[in-house]
Amino acid sequence: MANEMEELIGFLSSPSPQVKKVAVDIVRDLTGSDDGLQSLTAYSKTVLPSLCSLLGENKEVSEAATQALVNLSQITDLASKMIETDIIKVTMDLLYIQGCEITELLVMLLVNLTQVDTGVESLLQLGDDKVKGLYIMKLVRSFCTSSNEKKDDPFGHVGSILVNISKNKEGRSLLLDPKRGLLKQIIRQFDSTSLLRKKGVSGTIRNCCFEADSQLQNLLLISEFLWPALLLPVAGNKVYNKEDTSKMPLELGSALSIEREPVTDTEIRIQTLEAIYLIVLQLAGRRAFWSVNGPRILQIGYEEEEDPKVMSAYEQIGALLVEGKAPEEGSMQMSL
Repeated sequence: MANEMEELIGFLSSPSPQVKKVAVDIVRDLTGSDDGLQSLTAYSKTVLPSLCSLLGENKEVSEAATQALVNLSQITDLASKMIETDIIKVTMDLLYIQGCEITELLVMLLVNLTQVDTGVESLLQLGDDKVKGLYIMKLVRSFCTSSNEKKDDPFGHVGSILVNISKNKEGRSLLLDPKRGLLKQIIRQFDSTSLLRKKGVSGTIRNCCFEADSQLQNLLLISEFLWPALLLPVAGNKVYNKEDTSKMPLELGSALSIEREPVTDTEIRIQTLEAIYLIVLQLAGRRAFWSVNGPRILQIGYEEEEDPKVMSAYEQIGALLVEGKAPEEGSMQMSL
């Protein structure tokens, strides 16, 4: 005889819209507490497929179902089980149906699913060379063309997906492919007023710079956009004099010769400094860095910096530039 939880999950498939709506609301509310999540986890084999089947329903039902899946997907084991049901394909298909009313929730679901390796592989479409990268190209296009000036920014969380994707070597290769031009598009979003977007961009750039030893040329191909994104957050707040800016490319010198909003987020400043470090580990990277007057920018930024962790990141680059080679192994700990 079915217990209460089994009956509740059974009602998710009810032919009655009213019964289905009540059932999905109850399940969604259960996912809002640790006890509820624990209870539902025990029935994951039935509740996950049932919720997934509701994603294409009307907004009242699909919204609650997606909210439940977002909460459940925070548990790694459940996220893995969802991925096995091909949920990423279902989510991407729904995301690009005209008139989709739950865009932000679907994007948030993808953020959680790409915390898992199999989720990254699924979103990258690694199993099929014919379509490999198509989902990522769509998401990048949406990220870069959607407006974030309004309160509603449904594609803002794509930045977090890109950070997750760029932790994977195949993902970094895809983003750095000059023929696709994805990283160039992504970097331009660093000018956004959204902190969420800025963090997504800085984290993605930083992860991609782990390929600097083999893909430095592709990184420097977009230096016009790369150096401002990496150096402006750590350049300090002062207006630079003409002597300093005359030694910089126009896009960088122009930005530093006027008053600007400081980047107060510590994580962004550390990530951009770590990206610079990974670039200047390479001889050609150091030369490129000197060519934009990078050391002077870091000198001024360091003088104004107060956070010990950020100061340490400045110092690692300074030591490398002085020595002209990498510091002793273990002096800087970075991981994807």
